[in-house]
Amino acid sequence: MAEEILRVVDVTKRFGGLIALDHVSFNVYKGEILGLIGPNGAGKTTMFNVITGVYKPEEGHIYYKGREITGMRPHKIARMGISRTHQIVKPFGELSVLENTMIGALFGPKHETITEEEARQIASEILEFVGLADKAELPARVLNIQEKKRLELAKALAQEPELLLLDEVLAGLNPGEVQKMIDLLERVRREKGITMIMIEHVMHAVMNLADRIVVLHFGRKIAEGTPEEIASNPEVITAYLGDPEMALKFVKKLRKGGGA
Repeated sequence: MAEEILRVVDVTKRFGGLIALDHVSFNVYKGEILGLIGPNGAGKTTMFNVITGVYKPEEGHIYYKGREITGMRPHKIARMGISRTHQIVKPFGELSVLENTMIGALFGPKHETITEEEARQIASEILEFVGLADKAELPARVLNIQEKKRLELAKALAQEPELLLLDEVLAGLNPGEVQKMIDLLERVRREKGITMIMIEHVMHAVMNLADRIVVLHFGRKIAEGTPEEIASNPEVITAYLGDPEMALKFVKKLRKGGGA
């Protein structure tokens, strides 16, 4: 049986009268890629914020490698081996690409013992891995959107995480750039063995990358299963499209590798 790395149990998060997450539960297993999908406003990024300690849930529990981390401060969770990217990338514009990446290394699990030179070495290797080595000395503000997305990933990888949360790393990329990022994420799993949860609206990408998918809608989990099961789930299709004819076209498009 696969080893569990994260367990989310009956998590509920409210903002005033709005229920952003409504008793959501799921498990993540070591080495897999779990897709977290749903229409806009479904609660996906809120879930990431709860897992990483940005928000404390009103109800429920989160366990990482068997240890409860519910409500723990974000920097402590990061030091345990969980890193994330953000949907809106905001690098430190006046710092170099290398310096931005070093920050990830300095605040990861090795934060108490790592030296600046060791952080520089880790950052250099990660930039080579993500294809930004030739941009290392440039200020981060001059990067284009594709390069900023790769820098965001580099900063997260520099923490040397065991669990990586990816929040729409493909958003804003053209089809060619999307495919290059998909190839890079496959390398992250294959060569670094990192477990990932990915929030994504580029449906053909998540369908091709994910081993399992969890679907949220209005804060509730409405489905969980393999990409094939999710693509043909009537409740999922209704949540996205609300029309049976569009649903059939949607499923056919996913199976051909298309989609939004």
